Amino acid sequence: MSVKVRIPTPLRKLTNNEELVEVNANTVRDAIAELQTRYPGIKERLLDDDGSVRRFVNVYVNEEDIRFLQNQETPIKSGDEISIIPAIAGG
Repeated sequence: MSVKVRIPTPLRKLTNNEELVEVNANTVRDAIAELQTRYPGIKERLLDDDGSVRRFVNVYVNEEDIRFLQNQETPIKSGDEISIIPAIAGG
């Protein structure tokens, strides 16, 4: 099933400057795996060494934070949109 993944500006150098990428996946984990297959190096920017989403990376499915859903096991369906948003620190 085709879902759209919104790529943040800092990661677009890995996706040939594409802002919106379509993947076929059933869960957020599957979507990240497909992104890694197509755009090597993106997974380590999103996940830490134990495979968890990095603290400073927020991932949303249809504007809902996956940390409040089923994290990477959050199911996705055709037409859904995943947004990857790096946290911004201020001073």
